[in-house]
Amino acid sequence: MTKGILGKKIGMTQVFGENGELIPVTVVETAGNVVVQKKVEETDGYNAVQIGFDDKREYFEGARSNKYANKAETGHAKASGVLPKRFIREFKNLNVEEFEIGQEVTADTFEAGDFVDVTGTSKGKGFQGSIKRHNQSRGPMSHGSHFHRSPGAMAAAADPARVFKGKKLPGQMGGQTITLQNLEIVRVDAERNVLLIKGNVPGPRKGYVKISAATKKSVK
Repeated sequence: MTKGILGKKIGMTQVFGENGELIPVTVVETAGNVVVQKKVEETDGYNAVQIGFDDKREYFEGARSNKYANKAETGHAKASGVLPKRFIREFKNLNVEEFEIGQEVTADTFEAGDFVDVTGTSKGKGFQGSIKRHNQSRGPMSHGSHFHRSPGAMAAAADPARVFKGKKLPGQMGGQTITLQNLEIVRVDAERNVLLIKGNVPGPRKGYVKISAATKKSVK
């Protein structure tokens, strides 16, 4: 069954299962999910449901902060009759006919035991060397060695005498879109609009995540 919702990572805790097993879980808040737009084959070329999460202040003349929605975001929200949203994503695997614009999507969309794929932005680590970034080995640290933590040889001396694209070198680490698949929902708190997902999910605390039904695994 296809399902989807957006949320904010609150942090991690642990709960006990029915058999007494201690389970580490990530708490994801899902309050405030609203259907912003429906896309259909006839007008958009494909079927999708666009869901928005976390209200944003409306645009006004002279607003310069990213706390406020810009003109385009405000116009898009007004056309749907909802408030501007900070986090908007499309779900192509949902049945468009089951949703209406302005409809609220709640945590009880999922049930305990469901498996989901969670997409988020990983923590940014800044500029890092090849050892931390790619788990490469270092050279000898003894005196006289001129090779400690450097990347090593870049290319052959003669032919092709160039560095191939994609070579593992130092650079910006983290801040990438990551998807973890087949994570189990341990508990659903419909009253607080909270999901408890087994294990960790990508991103820092207060980071936005997209939760959709697992594509490679069904309900237990």
